[in-house]
Amino acid sequence: MKFDTSIGFSTDLKDVPALARAAEAIGVDALWSSETQHDPFLLLALVAEHTRRIHFGTAVAIAFARSPVVLAYTAWDLAKQSGGRFILGLGTQVKPHIERRFGMSWSPPVARLREFVLALRAVWDTWQNGRRLNFRGEHYKLTLMSPFFSPAPIDHPHIPIYLAGVGAPLARLAGEIADGFVVHPLHTPQYLAEVVRPAIEEGARKVGRAASDVIVSGSIFVALDEAEREAVRSQIAFYASTPSYRPMLDLHGWGAIGAQLSTLAARRQWEEMPALVADEMLDAIAISATWADVVDRVQTRYAGLVDRIGFYRPFVPGVEDEQWRATAQKLHI
Repeated sequence: MKFDTSIGFSTDLKDVPALARAAEAIGVDALWSSETQHDPFLLLALVAEHTRRIHFGTAVAIAFARSPVVLAYTAWDLAKQSGGRFILGLGTQVKPHIERRFGMSWSPPVARLREFVLALRAVWDTWQNGRRLNFRGEHYKLTLMSPFFSPAPIDHPHIPIYLAGVGAPLARLAGEIADGFVVHPLHTPQYLAEVVRPAIEEGARKVGRAASDVIVSGSIFVALDEAEREAVRSQIAFYASTPSYRPMLDLHGWGAIGAQLSTLAARRQWEEMPALVADEMLDAIAISATWADVVDRVQTRYAGLVDRIGFYRPFVPGVEDEQWRATAQKLHI
């Protein structure tokens, strides 16, 4: 099992070089950025410059906030700069964010994301192999790429694409066309075993692939003391208020709680939401442990379900470095 960590949502760009070097020094396998308070790719250009071994990627960048060609350039440059250590993680986001936060058009996500990935690969194929660009889909038409605008071939042209999702349709799509699937932290091992993994296998089988060709990457809620436990409870309440995450709640009979959380969120009654996340629900989603036993808890819960794992908990250089290092070493055994 590979062990990853993430750049904190509010981390300043000036702090990324030191964080990246520290993450590499403690032995994590990959460092991830998210599209929250910063452009995720600016952070990763610094990671590429200040590390030599560690892989890095977006978990995730929002596909529908960008043109496939604009994103193709960014990914190509990061792959070249890092010697092939870049992983492109793509998510779809929900309709209000696409339309109201990014000012872009919305359409059903599964078909559009499939086309987006195929368009990306068509552009990269043109740059690497000199083939004429002729991609024609329902959402994207790409037929112009003159030599002046074409980057030179690179040494590592296969840029891994991970897709993120909650429900079975996006997991199935990952099984068909992606190199990996990013599991949202609002999950349970039962949901992975009964919904996510079978969907990936179904998609892979449809196109004659092995399900093992798709790396499953899981970000998990971990609480190492009582204060973190309550913070995780609040974060679960926030995520569970989003209707897109209802399939996981329904599997466990928590659908009514999700509906109540949605109502409170619509009324901006944030303080009342965590009380709806009972201990039973919290313990099914999150791991409460100490540094001494967290690895055993992770391995017991996730063995055979994920290939790489990271804590939904910020890594801060100089704080608990030895605990992070020990965790990375134990998970690699």
